[in-house]
Amino acid sequence: MIAILTLVAASLAAETHTVVPTKYYNSFDHRHPVFARVRSGDTVVTKTADAGGYDWTGKRAGERGNPLTGPFYVEGAAPGDSIAIRFTRIRMNRNYGFTGYRLGAFSVTPESMEKTYPRSYQRGAVVPERDDIVKWSLDLAKNTVKLSAPQSKVHPFEFKANPMLGCVGVAAPGVFGPTSGISGNYGGNMDYNRLVEGVTVYLPVFHPGALLFIGDGHALQADGEPTGTGIETSMDVTFQIEVRKGVSIDNPRMETADSIISIGSQPEFVSSLDRTIRVATTDMVDWLVRDYKMEPWAAHLLIGYRGQYDVITVGGSMGLRIPKADLPKR
Repeated sequence: MIAILTLVAASLAAETHTVVPTKYYNSFDHRHPVFARVRSGDTVVTKTADAGGYDWTGKRAGERGNPLTGPFYVEGAAPGDSIAIRFTRIRMNRNYGFTGYRLGAFSVTPESMEKTYPRSYQRGAVVPERDDIVKWSLDLAKNTVKLSAPQSKVHPFEFKANPMLGCVGVAAPGVFGPTSGISGNYGGNMDYNRLVEGVTVYLPVFHPGALLFIGDGHALQADGEPTGTGIETSMDVTFQIEVRKGVSIDNPRMETADSIISIGSQPEFVSSLDRTIRVATTDMVDWLVRDYKMEPWAAHLLIGYRGQYDVITVGGSMGLRIPKADLPKR
């Protein structure tokens, strides 16, 4: 009997799946063919293309608009559960990226746009069909980014990189197949610059297997993504996945080394940011009451005096962080 149990345990041991995509999808749709099947506890080693569809070799491999790696079918994940995705590695894997050339009209006052410089920079400066993006050099050894052109007379435009993923999400609820350009309660194109190596993302499950997608790597991005892009590039990504049976959540959540974060995620420009502030705050109350056993009034006061809000995207989403140092012991 002991020998049989040992064999069963060995057969169920966590595995590492190294999978390289050859086809990408541009929506969080449950009808896409499964890319890879994984079990709770497994590790995935994979790659993502950039937002324009170019891969780690500079080859056009997918369609423009955040091509996604996936979907990953997680065995045992069912509606009413949630999944935890811990990103152990998010690294730049080529020597260039690109960004928008100026702030988006959604980031500044309308009257200021009448006096600013043209949106067009130079056709073909990065990719043949675009005239509104500029190139950045990525130093993989030093983990830095530097603007290639144009060149400022007063600033070197060289910064420490902070590789992140813009897109992490599961197949959306119902028959909805949202594009990879928006976000919602399923995650999606959240563009949160805290979604970096070492972070755990929690997502609700709406379809059997959850159907996880990732993509849209950024070498660096400011709060709010005010130009409409990060420094877009391809990435090497490693993550571990866990099924949380019976743990139902309504919105994306994240956990960093020092904070828990509720995310008010919505398609950009659907409503003003105050709506997503309310969504994030409501979710945080639920998290503190259910998981940390706080009285509702105590959760309200902790948020009221220790909560920290992040503008995730100027036109869409907000995050609410609570420092772990201020949480009750569990």
